[in-house]
Amino acid sequence: MKKQWISLLLVSVLGSIPIQAAEPVIKSIGESKYVIETGNLSMIIDAAGGAKIRSFKYKDAEVISQSPMRETFGSTFWTSPQNEWNWPPVAEYDKLPYTVEQTSTSLVMTSQVSPKYKYRIRKEFKADAGDNAIAITYFIINESDETRRVAPWEITRVPNEGIVFFDASSGTITPADLIPFTQEYGVSWYHTDARNGNRKINADGKGWLAYTNNNLLLVKTFPDLESSQPAPAEAEIQLYVNSGKTYLELESQGAYTELKPGESLSYTVRWYLMPVNSESITSQQLISKARTLFNYSSS
Repeated sequence: MKKQWISLLLVSVLGSIPIQAAEPVIKSIGESKYVIETGNLSMIIDAAGGAKIRSFKYKDAEVISQSPMRETFGSTFWTSPQNEWNWPPVAEYDKLPYTVEQTSTSLVMTSQVSPKYKYRIRKEFKADAGDNAIAITYFIINESDETRRVAPWEITRVPNEGIVFFDASSGTITPADLIPFTQEYGVSWYHTDARNGNRKINADGKGWLAYTNNNLLLVKTFPDLESSQPAPAEAEIQLYVNSGKTYLELESQGAYTELKPGESLSYTVRWYLMPVNSESITSQQLISKARTLFNYSSS
């Protein structure tokens, strides 16, 4: 892809971050669902369904998978490493109802304690009108009577279309050659494909993960980890590709942290969504946009 143009269909411009004058809106829309709106962005969270993010839109354009099949839609949050609970996801974190506290500036949803794993999950959603973003801060609370180690893990399911890219060299992606990445300007690029069998990679990223599809650019920013900080056998960035042409999982993880009884950790991911210009734009422009957002969110 070096010195070539990446064609990304339809609307708008990758320029400066638009400033929105209107105050964010947070409200219940019924059936235990809540919406956060800022500018042209809207996010719907399902309190009764594991506090999953069910929708993230720019105007009427949706970026998240809306598949009706179990474990194929929305954005969720788990504890890491996965080998402590394997499969299926822990119901208290992923599927059962969360309590809701709503203020004029935030939406806080809190899970039940898992009887088996002894963690409670809390999610705080806030819209930033000035940054035109929605920030989600996840908390893992150790409700056991022993010191534990755990890491935070956000999982966002999107259609298997478009391009995924993140700031990592090919040497940090394992297993190698499982997903067909290309390299340009030190960044890894994946043009989605369809194969039999599920595939997943780990990568040592630099605090951001981006996806383009359906006329949109999604950029998520989060703490940049040192290579020693993720949980065992896990990584700062993960990409899961489901078999066939079904869906992808954009995944990020925070630091593996020791928690004493009653202690908690926090992990913030900022979500940006913007329209993509109908003109062809260079990969350098896409990289510049993602890095600018990361630097802004880290300042």
